[in-house]
Amino acid sequence: MFTSTDFRGLFNQRFFNNFLPIPATNKFKLGSPAPAFQLLNVSTSQQVKLSDYTGNTNPDLEAWNRPVVLAFTRIFTEKQYCPLCYPHIKALNEAYDEFLQRGAEVLMITSTDQRQSKIVMQDLGLRMPLLSDPSCRVFRLYQVGQALGAPLPAQFVLDQQSRIRDRHLFSFLEPNAPIERLLSVLDQVMKGE
Repeated sequence: MFTSTDFRGLFNQRFFNNFLPIPATNKFKLGSPAPAFQLLNVSTSQQVKLSDYTGNTNPDLEAWNRPVVLAFTRIFTEKQYCPLCYPHIKALNEAYDEFLQRGAEVLMITSTDQRQSKIVMQDLGLRMPLLSDPSCRVFRLYQVGQALGAPLPAQFVLDQQSRIRDRHLFSFLEPNAPIERLLSVLDQVMKGE
């Protein structure tokens, strides 16, 4: 019996805004400050800033500074996951405790809206914060590129001062940074290397 794929919700304004291929053009130098942003944390329904986690200059809050992995991911709708990103999302979720043990936070950023993102969180049992960027403003700020209706995936490792220590941009040979690489960079960050 033939079953068709459910494409409802796929062809929306976000899809058309991100349809044309734009390669990842991010040339941020390692050690440069990560661009600041504010997005909705879907699990808490609160707006969060990157500075809530890292790079805080308020002396009362400096103790909260920690390394952060920004995981830009490609989810088309709550029903359609990118086949290259889905395994990476699952792997990040499974390794979440390893990131926490290193004192780091993983912020997953998706272009799905709040309603879709809540379904994704429940469907995948995500434990890490999922930040919703339906306008793709932060995806563009980080210059990760786009194709076929959604921004491309990318990962950035930031140190406690919000400096970029590692970045991985999409390629067909390696669509996402391996978990081991992200953890290894965090180990170097925590050693002060």
